[in-house]
Amino acid sequence: MNADEPAAAEKSPRFAPRAVAVLAATAVIAVAVDQWTKHLSTENLEPGEPVRILGGLVHLSLLRNSGAAFSFGSSYTWVFPLITLVVVGWIGFMASRLRSVPWAIALGLVLGGALGNLTDRLFRAPGFLHGHVVDMISVFGPYGEYFAVFNIADSCLSVGVVLAVLLELTGRQRDGSRLPSKKNAPQTKPATGTEERA
Repeated sequence: MNADEPAAAEKSPRFAPRAVAVLAATAVIAVAVDQWTKHLSTENLEPGEPVRILGGLVHLSLLRNSGAAFSFGSSYTWVFPLITLVVVGWIGFMASRLRSVPWAIALGLVLGGALGNLTDRLFRAPGFLHGHVVDMISVFGPYGEYFAVFNIADSCLSVGVVLAVLLELTGRQRDGSRLPSKKNAPQTKPATGTEERA
């Protein structure tokens, strides 16, 4: 082995630039689409006047949410930006070891969703760290009767988490490797004590 090879291996980055670029691009697109739909909603929808689309499967209902899903934690709005910063820090740490494009997409969706709602918390009324998140998508009913009213950021978060769970279940690792499935794992015959002896 060449003496320079270990040193070169140590200097090579633990992450793949392509995977990190995919993560960043996914997050940027998620935030942009989220903020664009929120802008359209605040400009064109009126509270209490839902717009029925897709035969009533979806209603566009403008709602400003001070809490999380189902208005949970509405009295502690300032907590959610802090949680988001923890999530962003965790994803940044994960990116330092990221070599998988599927994982990059999953983490990018989670990051974009978190930043989309964080933007509302920081810059929307009633004030910094206390801003209300704009929600507008209600399924099966106009006022969230069957499911919480949500936005694009929430959708990105949910899809990203589901994708991450699927990647874990299928053995796909963030470094690009893949764990062997139980069916493909090498089988070792247990010793029975009856083998022939020389």
